[in-house]
Amino acid sequence: MKKKITKEFLINFETEIKKIYNKGSIRGPIHLSGNNEDSLIKIFKKIKKKDWVLSTWRSHYHAILHGLNPSWVKKEILKGRSMGINNYKKKFYASSIVGGVIPIALGIAVGLKRKKSNSKVWVFIGDMAFETGVFHEVYKYAKNFNLPLNFVVEDNNLSTNTPTNKVWGKKSKIPGDVIYYSYKRPYPHHGTGTWVLF
Repeated sequence: MKKKITKEFLINFETEIKKIYNKGSIRGPIHLSGNNEDSLIKIFKKIKKKDWVLSTWRSHYHAILHGLNPSWVKKEILKGRSMGINNYKKKFYASSIVGGVIPIALGIAVGLKRKKSNSKVWVFIGDMAFETGVFHEVYKYAKNFNLPLNFVVEDNNLSTNTPTNKVWGKKSKIPGDVIYYSYKRPYPHHGTGTWVLF
């Protein structure tokens, strides 16, 4: 059973990373989370340890909630790997490429179905990645072939700094079997809002 992680723990973790980054001790971009702790804690109650979790560059919370040791996650961030925290033993993979985890998640789901595994794949994407063609193609394929693939759309209405609804004119309707939540991010796309010299 995964250790219970609280909202306060997650906030304190990101606050500590922010302080370390502002001192110039992390030589690489960081992408901090916030204002979405309650939503993620609720979602991760459905995710089993045996399931795969695929995430974006903003993956600290996902990694910790999926059971990766917070000390190990912190070490990866300190090594400059905030945008690509990966641990195959724990079935966790993150990528900094917009939509990049979507076809990887599909491949894992196909493999699990062929092996007749009862594990699932959970892929977290932003609202801009949700609008891309790769999402819609993978979603359709996974649904038509009844694959164990679950999508979670995390909507902050931004693609880096560009409002998603302005880019597309309006947002696409979220399918009923896709988990969705919206939040307002407290940090800029990357960094902490403080100019840091290395």
